[in-house]
Amino acid sequence: MDRRSVIREISQHMKLIRVEMNYSQDQMAEILGLSKKTLVDIEKGRKNASWPVVVAVCALMPESEIIRGLLGEDPLSYLQVLIRDSIYTPKFRTMGGKAWWNDVASAGSFRIQQNIISSHYRILDADNYRWFSTFSKDQALKCLSELSSD
Repeated sequence: MDRRSVIREISQHMKLIRVEMNYSQDQMAEILGLSKKTLVDIEKGRKNASWPVVVAVCALMPESEIIRGLLGEDPLSYLQVLIRDSIYTPKFRTMGGKAWWNDVASAGSFRIQQNIISSHYRILDADNYRWFSTFSKDQALKCLSELSSD
């Protein structure tokens, strides 16, 4: 999914996300820094949310099952990979990928996993700390090789 697709998907699901989080339109608009009219326009499909609003929704409501169903277990990490192409973030602890990830490759104490929803890759160490994320399998394999040779 590219940025436009994420904007479209979050916009189309905004009302469901709001209801899931048990917010009124007034509350949701205030939380996101929108006018109620703008929120209503988004919920009715008359306009899409802006990129900053989409990021705010994902950042402020990461426990939403709807958002997780669209972007995976860690929506903010997904958005970071999307805008940066890849991220190298040593020592960020994960849950190990029991629900949203498939193991792809391993070398030494590191392994590559692929997200079953977004298809992006990440490298974890034996303690489930994330070292690298990308949409490119080739980049992930190259980084795995570098990490396992250290």
